[in-house]
Amino acid sequence: MDEARFIIDVAGINKSFGAKHVVKDLALRVRQGEIFGFLGPNGSGKTTSIRMLCGLLTPDSGSGTCLGLDVLTQSAAIKRQVGYMTQKFSLWDDLTIGENLDFVARMFGTKERKPAVTQALDELGLGGRRNQLAGTLSGGWKQRLALAACLLHQPKLLLLDEPTAGVDPKARRDFWEEIHRLSAAGITVLVSTHYMDEAERCHRLAYIAYGTLLASGTADEVVASQKLHTWQISGSGLQGLTERLRELPGADLVASFGATLHISGKDEGKLQASLQEFLRTTSLSMSAVPPSLEDAFIHMMQGSQDPFQG
Repeated sequence: MDEARFIIDVAGINKSFGAKHVVKDLALRVRQGEIFGFLGPNGSGKTTSIRMLCGLLTPDSGSGTCLGLDVLTQSAAIKRQVGYMTQKFSLWDDLTIGENLDFVARMFGTKERKPAVTQALDELGLGGRRNQLAGTLSGGWKQRLALAACLLHQPKLLLLDEPTAGVDPKARRDFWEEIHRLSAAGITVLVSTHYMDEAERCHRLAYIAYGTLLASGTADEVVASQKLHTWQISGSGLQGLTERLRELPGADLVASFGATLHISGKDEGKLQASLQEFLRTTSLSMSAVPPSLEDAFIHMMQGSQDPFQG
């Protein structure tokens, strides 16, 4: 693909806060119109990474561009073209929806402010609630208002930090439909999330653990990179077996999935043989299943240790 189509193209990006090296030699490319997901444990550097890519923080070292601008020397110019939606609702509860958007438009110096506000209201389905106080909105409607505010200055890049935390499933689904509409219109979206179903809605993903990029690619590519083989164990009497299964030769990961257990490992033959022997005297059944994205991420998390703990 033509490199000019990479909205973000960086390498060797580092960031420290005091003695904490929170992002280590990050290298990443994001294409125009792509929805790129960031996953990882809390405190792993996801938000710091995204903010550096979008010009909201200046890296300590490294090189690269965002929107054709240098991430080290032109961060102020980059952030003027970025819409940033924080996890915590940050607009004003005692203003109406319309007043909030008008105020944000003033701050951005938006030309033709009234038509811009009306367009944002209509596109996010907020027109009928224009005069409702923001503080009386449910989580899903607050989310729509926050997204509308992000779009007022017509950004080329959206940064969404845990955007659906605390939002009901229908509102989450509606939100993602809107994100895909924006992507189809050419807007590039960086989103951090803890939800596996949301991660699978992204075009590509990056998994960051304590400052280090461990894997990136499509969901299928990330799963394949872990080279896991997974079996599903089902039947009555699963309770209390998790710890015993973890001790089996070849078992790298045991996790509950509803009424079943998933056992994964990289040595297919060893794990299959030990499972068959373990289950021989039980009424439980085993079947090979494709490893899931959640299997892959739990496996990666097990191999990562927070360097700032204890």
